[in-house]
Amino acid sequence: MTSLENRPGTALLVIDMQNGVVGDAYERDRVVANIATLVDKARSENVPVVWVQHSDEQMPIDSEGWQYIAELPRLDSEPLVHKRYGDSFEATDLEQLLAERGVGRVVVTGAQSEACVRSTLHGALVRGYDVTLVSDAHTTEDMQQWGFPVTPEQSIAYTNVYWSWADAPGRSGNVVPTAEVAYRID
Repeated sequence: MTSLENRPGTALLVIDMQNGVVGDAYERDRVVANIATLVDKARSENVPVVWVQHSDEQMPIDSEGWQYIAELPRLDSEPLVHKRYGDSFEATDLEQLLAERGVGRVVVTGAQSEACVRSTLHGALVRGYDVTLVSDAHTTEDMQQWGFPVTPEQSIAYTNVYWSWADAPGRSGNVVPTAEVAYRID
């Protein structure tokens, strides 16, 4: 279990599901549908849903690419974390938001698998969280034109396999498909 004291709760993180990030993503519609399912389930179980939104020079704040995709509407009551680095914790208020909600475990979804998703997985684990990656609720685009050595499908599969072995003293990582996500662990 988490190494964070008095933090038994779980939160769902939805990372960078923005027009400029997932416009050409691998199996986009399937991943979006899975994330929508997880969001609905979290809301019905009163589990916090935390939205993460990236900005940089190529995707400036308020641009069309920066906007979240229409298929995943955020409720006004759900926190929105603005970030400029891959790790959703780095130079953001994510840790504070999770602490206020008693969260010691995060369930991670979003994009891109080999960038912001991986960075956030590691960022959470080193900060003391248990971290569940949802195997069929993260995606990426084909980055071979920029020298990436594998296809999107291979990148997603690799991320799923290597995260299934993640652990550190007092905390762990695991990987499950959407259908097996449990927000409450007894």
